[in-house]
Amino acid sequence: MNRINQKLQEDKKLLSIYFTAGFPKLHDTVSIIENLEKNGVDMIEIGLPFSDPLADGPTIQASSTQALKNGMTSKLLFEQLANIRQSVSIPLIIMGYLNPMMQYGIEAFCAKCKEVGVDGLIIPDMPVDVYHEQYQKTFEKYGLINIFLITPQTSEERIRFIDSISNGFIYMVSSAGTTGAKNSFSDSQATYFERIGAMNLKNPQIVGFGISNKDTFTQATQKAKGAIIGSAFIKHLSEHGATSVKEFVDGILK
Repeated sequence: MNRINQKLQEDKKLLSIYFTAGFPKLHDTVSIIENLEKNGVDMIEIGLPFSDPLADGPTIQASSTQALKNGMTSKLLFEQLANIRQSVSIPLIIMGYLNPMMQYGIEAFCAKCKEVGVDGLIIPDMPVDVYHEQYQKTFEKYGLINIFLITPQTSEERIRFIDSISNGFIYMVSSAGTTGAKNSFSDSQATYFERIGAMNLKNPQIVGFGISNKDTFTQATQKAKGAIIGSAFIKHLSEHGATSVKEFVDGILK
């Protein structure tokens, strides 16, 4: 069974952390992953930096720009992850955009993911229909879970279609905007969480965008299986460096 599915079966609310590979420094990637697991994080999203990250807010965009300046590439990321499964057992997901993956070759990229032990992919600019028609068999061939995003504007018909072709979790974007940390959720966002929860989808939902602290993590996971924190962690890395992982995670979980 895929590590993502195993983790989703656990009787707890899941904390997933996003960070950009190659940030703050080029070779921080592995130590950040190891320290996140060591301090109780359930899943990790590794951001593959791209020059035009449409779904990302300014904090993650800036980290992506810095990682590219540092020299991060798809090839180097796979080299960094080559032995990651000797020290890390939690699910690892690569979040990136379609262009770099197509340049690498979709099948070659999927094969490399399997080789190094990546469990899934999040590709915000991959249309669900294109995935279903062109790439789903390739992803399944290499045991990869593809995770789709839904927003408050996504129609019920589209959500149910995404649910029907998914085999992991659905990334529930908390608001119709780019990523970024917030201190609380609005009533309309709470209503959205309840509406999706009431749809009884077969795939659990994990909430992303706007989770920054213990309070927003607790709010986001009242109706969902877990939550993803990205911008707030990137900001923490910017200010305190890659050795400060424990302090950040303790602030969410303890």
